[in-house]
Amino acid sequence: MTEDTATRPLLGPPPVRHWPSLDLTGTDFDPVLGELMREGPITRVQLAHGEGWAWLLTRYEDVKAVVNDPRFSRAEVATGQVTRIAPHFKPKPGSLAFADQPDHNRLRTAVAPAFTSRGVGRLRARCQEMLDELVEAMVEDGSPADLTARVLEPFPLTTICEVMGIPEADRERMAAWTRQIVSAAGAEATARAKEGMYGWFAEEVRARRGATGEDVVSLLGAAVGRGDLTEEEAIGVAGPLQIGGEAVTNNVGNMFFLLLTRPALLERMRAEPENRARFTDELLRYIPHRSAVGLARIACEDVELHGVRIHAGEAVYVSYLSANRDPDVFPDPERIDFDRAPNPHVSFGHGPHYCAGAMLARMQTELLVDTLVDRFPALRLAVPPEEVPWRRRTLIRGPEALPVAW
Repeated sequence: MTEDTATRPLLGPPPVRHWPSLDLTGTDFDPVLGELMREGPITRVQLAHGEGWAWLLTRYEDVKAVVNDPRFSRAEVATGQVTRIAPHFKPKPGSLAFADQPDHNRLRTAVAPAFTSRGVGRLRARCQEMLDELVEAMVEDGSPADLTARVLEPFPLTTICEVMGIPEADRERMAAWTRQIVSAAGAEATARAKEGMYGWFAEEVRARRGATGEDVVSLLGAAVGRGDLTEEEAIGVAGPLQIGGEAVTNNVGNMFFLLLTRPALLERMRAEPENRARFTDELLRYIPHRSAVGLARIACEDVELHGVRIHAGEAVYVSYLSANRDPDVFPDPERIDFDRAPNPHVSFGHGPHYCAGAMLARMQTELLVDTLVDRFPALRLAVPPEEVPWRRRTLIRGPEALPVAW
């Protein structure tokens, strides 16, 4: 990543661009991010909350380089206040998202058995059964229905609760805490929700120190019992894994909004079941997974990139959304191309912080797409596209409701 400054002189820093929290509707690309991409590979931004400004890298190769470069630290972010989109920022010790190596591997190893192909595979039949129950209940109640409320929200929630080992009696509370935490409104309410969720995990981790189960909380309890993790670290691992289940709801909601407003895409999904994995990958590349950017990194030393010096201590963001639209990697990136190959999208991240639950998310997405496309050959929106309501003031983008008929 370090450039030869003998042949390329250092440039002055670009101006700081204010990036407000936008209430975006539909699946359109964030217009501010689009402008920043056009301005150059490296810019400076100030987000709605936190302090100061941060560097932003938008191109595919730069994004992959930074997230794999140990000179940029996630752990250092937890010690200060950087400019950010979230109103409330208080990372827990042990959070995978804020761990550098070798701690990151140590923490991730504790829960890895639940997210391997074997761990996810043993849940597949049970997940299909839970999904079928939700779909049949929706059918019994008749058309039209809100696909989000009836299927897209309860299915991932139930699935992640199964993976985590959360009893049915506690799942509604867990769902309420999750919804509040991913909302970008109200630091006080977010803090209360985190206190409730992390308090629940603290009690359960203590109770399962001698556990032999394969669910995440049992794995964490056993790891604490062995001395592999502290209790505080185990709680910090559990919370974000639970919250991460919300992403499937929104991602698949975005996908079905696109399929239901672009009949040619839906027809190909129906006609070519053998190619659905490829089609879904293209939708994953295209959809707006989140608002603005995710978590920052801190430069641990001076790094020169594209003729600009990033100084030690400065915050750096990368955008996976913009990386997925880099024309040097994805020709005609604004078009949904079901025949795109190769398609090396970074929708689940890249490098050491690649999404721990990616395999689980893929399995859930596959089940949802297959089940809904095959079960409802006449599935359509029950309202005009412009009347579909979208989540407001949230960190993750998606339809708040998806009214459908069949």
